[in-house]
Amino acid sequence: MDDRFKRFPAYLAERTRIVRLGPDNSVPTLLAHPDWRTPAPTVIWLHGRTVNKELDPGRYLRWIRAGIAACAIDLPGHGERADAAMQEPARTLDVLDQVQREIDQVIESLADPHYGGLFDLDRLAIGGMSAGGMATLRRLCEPHPFVCATVEATTGNLAGLYAGAPGRPWPVSHPPERVAALDPMQHLAGFRPIALLALHTEADAVVPIDVQRTFLARLRAHYAVQGADPDMIEFRTWPETGAPLEHNGFGRHANDAKNTQLEFLRRHLRPSAPAA
Repeated sequence: MDDRFKRFPAYLAERTRIVRLGPDNSVPTLLAHPDWRTPAPTVIWLHGRTVNKELDPGRYLRWIRAGIAACAIDLPGHGERADAAMQEPARTLDVLDQVQREIDQVIESLADPHYGGLFDLDRLAIGGMSAGGMATLRRLCEPHPFVCATVEATTGNLAGLYAGAPGRPWPVSHPPERVAALDPMQHLAGFRPIALLALHTEADAVVPIDVQRTFLARLRAHYAVQGADPDMIEFRTWPETGAPLEHNGFGRHANDAKNTQLEFLRRHLRPSAPAA
């Protein structure tokens, strides 16, 4: 067994592979598949800053038990391609910029005949936590193949986030033009309405919930203008969870958060039961 899977439940470890996908096979990727024999709907998952794709195996275990495959990548400068400088808050925009270009190339790799159609790209979702969620929301502002998306502890309002709260300025200054290029809220014209689940803690000390509320209100208005039901956007919150900074996971509500996400994915990806 790969040493990276020592903390994985055996059921998950047996169904997980570490590969390299994307441009020049440069993107370290965790692939977990329900049975590696039959096509399964798939979630492209992007972790948050300073961690790696192996984080939170309980998430992947739920998915594969439900018949949903996971494709989790290391963000630029993280995990197998660790670069301490890229993990600093000052480099967040660099991470978001690079991963935007890598997502589609990873999907193209999954379409390679080598995988024999095991990753059903007609039932494809995308999601992410914190910085991974920011990348997810920005990617959805351009033409894409996803049928639904799920994000947590994040925001699509980067200008609002980086402006900081009154009396609490953001600790890093980013050039406004770079923020504008990567800010989902400034590119909503291209956001095709799809089912979206957002999870957040009211007390999040890193990404204040108000900046996400502002974004989701603007996104719901965009859906309405497009003739789509704003209720396609689901927002589930908890007052506080006991997680570090109320940002890294959902503490004592982690099980509830993961189950909420799983039920959302089941509804929209329609997985079959995994083969025995």
